[in-house]
Amino acid sequence: MSVLERPVAVRGRGRSGRTLAVRGRGLSLRIRPRPLAVTLLLTLLAAGSGALALTRDGLVPPAEVLGALFGAGSEQAAFVVLELRLPRVALGLVVGAALGAAGALFQQLSRNPLGSPDIVGFNSGAATGALLVLLHGDPAYVAAGAAGGGLATAVIVQLLARRGSFRGNRLILAGIAVGSLLASVNAYLLTRAALDHAQSAQLWLIGSLGSAERHQVLPALLGLGALLLAALPVVRRLDLLEMGEEAAGGLGVDAGRTRVLVLLVAVGLSAVAVSAAGPIVFVALCAPQLARRLSRGTGTGLLPAAAMGALLLSASDLAAISLPTAGPLPVGVVTGALGGVYLAWLLGRGRRR
Repeated sequence: MSVLERPVAVRGRGRSGRTLAVRGRGLSLRIRPRPLAVTLLLTLLAAGSGALALTRDGLVPPAEVLGALFGAGSEQAAFVVLELRLPRVALGLVVGAALGAAGALFQQLSRNPLGSPDIVGFNSGAATGALLVLLHGDPAYVAAGAAGGGLATAVIVQLLARRGSFRGNRLILAGIAVGSLLASVNAYLLTRAALDHAQSAQLWLIGSLGSAERHQVLPALLGLGALLLAALPVVRRLDLLEMGEEAAGGLGVDAGRTRVLVLLVAVGLSAVAVSAAGPIVFVALCAPQLARRLSRGTGTGLLPAAAMGALLLSASDLAAISLPTAGPLPVGVVTGALGGVYLAWLLGRGRRR
């Protein structure tokens, strides 16, 4: 092995703390301890929130929950834990992670903290595609409908905002306009559907994990894993675009190709979330910003945002099923309330500044 082929460890200090970079032929790895620690902590908190959801009402004691998870519990405990509760908890973690990662990619792509898929209309487009399949097609193809609707919306928004190179206020305004139009389309579809289909679709449009089933978890998890793996190689190039297209081009970054790849991955992540639980709002908006404040990092912050999204949605769903209401609330109601509080806090913070 020559000197050029031998991996070299380089230590340094950046805005997010000490950095360890390992570089060699075919190898480029940068490790920042604080974002890594924040990701691990948020993942543990999300798992803890899910564990609380499994034992929330005392119907199944913690010991029996553990027994059911490891195949040693009673049949009743196994049914409650494995069939009723665990799919909801697991799907909530996967959907939350997908929303957090999608929000991080969209915000970095648009260079705007409001550039999340629910604000710029991509979730509405994915919901339109999924609704068409739910109401007039085979429910087995909901994921494909959501992906197609989200991608079509992304293309329309891109065409409307192309003078802004997919960033800035032009993108946000185009996304809000398209999202409002699609919301009207979704309402029209509901008015033309049968009553029972319209009721279930309306609940789905709010965003709910109440109908989660075991067979949904594995496809969503595989989709999330594949898309995160696809995102990792292009995130570094996306971060380099902050220096400007000319400077990034001098480092070998194709700006147009990078944006298209990031857009495809982000739309895919949104489709995974929407097809599994409906267009849940504000998680993709809040998670990247909160994760960035905790990790004090720069760039996309993909993995901390995914972990924060999993925690936010898991905790919101725990609150939705624990609040003393007439029945369990859809998780979209809770995330919408939390998002409103978050935006009010941002406005107050901006006024103080």
